[in-house]
Parts: sequence; C-alpha cells; structure tokens
Amino acid sequence: MPLIECVPNFSEGVNIAVIEQIATAIRSVPGVKLLHIDSGEAANRTVITFAGEPEPVIEAAFLAIKTAGELIDMSRQKGEHPRMGATDVCPLVPLSGITLQEVTVYAARLGRRVGEELGIPVYLYEHSQAEEKRSNLSVIRSGEYEGFFNKIKQPGWAPDFGPAEMDAQRGATVIGARNLLIAYNVNLNTTSVPIASAIAVDVRESGKKIKMPDGSIQHQPGALKKVKAIGWYIAEFEKAQVSMNLTDITIAPIHLVFEEVCKAALRHGVQVTGSELIGLIPLQVMLDAGRYFADKQHNSEAQTEGDFVAIAIQAMGLDELAPFDPQKKIIEYLLNA
Repeated sequence: MPLIECVPNFSEGVNIAVIEQIATAIRSVPGVKLLHIDSGEAANRTVITFAGEPEPVIEAAFLAIKTAGELIDMSRQKGEHPRMGATDVCPLVPLSGITLQEVTVYAARLGRRVGEELGIPVYLYEHSQAEEKRSNLSVIRSGEYEGFFNKIKQPGWAPDFGPAEMDAQRGATVIGARNLLIAYNVNLNTTSVPIASAIAVDVRESGKKIKMPDGSIQHQPGALKKVKAIGWYIAEFEKAQVSMNLTDITIAPIHLVFEEVCKAALRHGVQVTGSELIGLIPLQVMLDAGRYFADKQHNSEAQTEGDFVAIAIQAMGLDELAPFDPQKKIIEYLLNA
C-alpha cells in the first residue's frame, strides 16, 4: 500500500479556533490519519502532519488549503517566520510503497486544482519544479507576502497554476514533492539576532558572499551541506535561535548538525542551551543520534531502542522548551498507534 505524508505550513499560530477548523477539515477525509499539530505563537505558524494513501491525502490537503484561505487574512498576519500565503507551503513526501517521482504527479494535480478551483496562485517547488531557479523555497518566497504583489508580475515569476495576481487575503501557496525534511531549531543563550544569523551563515550550505579586493564576488559555503538556516529571536522563549531545515538527513544527520552549531556558537562567544524539533522525526534518525552520543559519552549501558531515544533527547536538549514525548514526535510510533 503506497503511503505519503503531507506537511502543510499555515500562517497562523495564535488563534486555536482557526487551527482546529483546519485540522477538522483534514480529519474529515476517510483514510487520512492526522499525526501531529505544531504551533508557534512568535513565528505565528502551524505545521500539521498527516499521512495516508495518495488520493485521500491530496483531498485532505485541498480542503485544508481551502479552509485556511477562508479563515486567515494575510493582510493582517504578522510573525517571525518568512511567509507568503495563508497556506505558505504544502509538501508531499513519500513514506513507503511509492517513489518520489510518482509523488510529483500528485503534487502537480493538487497544485492545478488549488489554482483553478480556489483561484490561489500556486508555485511548484523541489522535485515538482522543472526550472532550477524556481525550485528552492527560500528563493520563491523571497520578498514574502508584502513583496509578492509586485514580484508576481515580474518576468519569470508567473505562478505555475492559478491567476498571476496576488490574492490579498490568501496570498500565494507553494506546493511540491520532496524527500523527508526535518525542521529543527537550536537555542542560544543570547537574544542577539545578529549573532544567531552569523552562526546560521557559518553552518548553512549557501554560506555567504564575500567581496574580494578586486571587486569580484566569491561564494564561501558553510560547513553543512543540505542545510538551510536563518537566525531569529523568539520572544515567548526569550531566546535567539538558529532555525534550520535539514533537507537530506543522510548527508546532514541531526546529531552532526547540532554539534556543528555548538562549535559555531562558541566561536561567536555564546553557547547552545538546547534545541527544538518542529513537527515529526523518523525513528532511525533518533536512534542514530542516540548511538552517536552514547559512544561520545562512553555509555556502554544503553542497549534498547528506548535507551537510545532518551539519550538523543537529553544530549540535544530537545525538551528544553517543551516536553518531548517520543510517542507523539516519532513518525513510526504515531503510525503504529
């Protein structure tokens, strides 16, 4: 049985009634299992994770996008997280019994339906986007909601589906097929956004651009491939964070990302105090992290799956900002519940 996961990000993290109505729309589709809801007030953003066979999942995604567009007014929305629409991004991810290429077909079907039936501008991204310059979410979203009224009219930036006119209430939406991604924030003992941003530059794959003495511009990559990162301040936690997307966990496993941010933080005179997982994580990623830190701590007593998960939580401080319940955060545990 083919299974896919959908992880839409909605530009609402404060109004619980709105979030629940979107979740209700998802739950209304038979064959779809809602796995997790993760809301952040300062980011003003909610990530909902659900899974099932492809047909019911894309139906649930359509209903969620429709409901969000009816309830969220982007002309009034403010938050720390970059955004361009009520449903900001809606990725489809293969879980089992289906290839990434097959998922791209479903993503295109969903995008076309959203554009044609709801009249929302839709941009395809990642593996669903044929044009390389338009495949990166951060590039598409550059300018954010406020800048898109002009950007959508510029050459090369017409949407893939829907009207070439920015919707004032609903904004625009990005839809695509991608591999599993981990949204992961590392907490710092500072409130300084410039320091958090400097650490992000050090670790992210894109690094930074440097102007040479002859006036030429050279690109200096960061330490970690397949990692996107920005720095920001979250008032509800009174902490600056390095906020990251790990786009290929085979190349950038979470435990090595955590270690690299710790090293970069020390170079900038601050320390890491813990970290925060947004959404869900595969069991194997937690087990790999647990084994890594058990070896580093010379802990020979850890033997069971639960031991290694607990070590990973403790070593990366995943419970610093809120309790980390493996039964509610690990994909396999939720699917098997």
